[in-house]
Amino acid sequence: MTAKFAVAQQKGGVGKTTVAINVAGALADRGNDVLLIDLDPQGHASEGLGLAEAYETEAPHLGTALVDLESSDAINEVVYEHEEFDVVPSNIDMFTLETDLTGAMRSRERLSLAFDALDHEYEYIIVDCPPSLGHLTDNALLATRNVLIPALAEGTSVRALEILYDQIDTLSGGYDVEVTDVGLVANRVEQDGEAEDMMEWFDDTFGDHIPVWEVRKRVALKRAWNEGVSIFGHTEDCDMEDVFLDIAAHLEEVA
Repeated sequence: MTAKFAVAQQKGGVGKTTVAINVAGALADRGNDVLLIDLDPQGHASEGLGLAEAYETEAPHLGTALVDLESSDAINEVVYEHEEFDVVPSNIDMFTLETDLTGAMRSRERLSLAFDALDHEYEYIIVDCPPSLGHLTDNALLATRNVLIPALAEGTSVRALEILYDQIDTLSGGYDVEVTDVGLVANRVEQDGEAEDMMEWFDDTFGDHIPVWEVRKRVALKRAWNEGVSIFGHTEDCDMEDVFLDIAAHLEEVA
């Protein structure tokens, strides 16, 4: 069966998309058949994987598969073959989806239906969520039932994580499902006192039940983004490759 993971955090600027792309790249580097879904209407993952033109195409696109209950199988028409893994890019027209899904039948299950309609059975699906809590993020959490949480090593993350976990609890209770947190990625970590204090807080708060990884700020990750690949598709070596491989190995274990 396909293992599915949402990369979710409603606080913007935490490097969520960088984590999603490089985790997908690490899984592919370990020999897995991977699909990355860019569920963020801003299309950062699409841009970071060299699919900026696909982001601006007319229908059908990912939004087509989500907005209409009868069009779930449209997802098969918008799977792009990237050099490392397959990608379903976002689309500029998806900015209206939150409004379109409000009050709609099975509004939070549209992504699950699209996954059921996929012609190809992937080993892993990674969903890059929007930096907000709403129908799209709820769709990702319900469709994957697993969440990998990126966070900055700064004090503002404490409240952001409380809000995210409150939403997960509400969604789990409302749909009688279990959404499992599979790990926390402290991202863009720099060597300073606040980061050290937050890493200690992450370990004290989460370390007993989920792994906590530290991804340090590296220019190589940005350069890989500019080349439209993950760090594993980039020619430049980076010491953070081992961290993402460790994350991928853990996801394989919990799948």
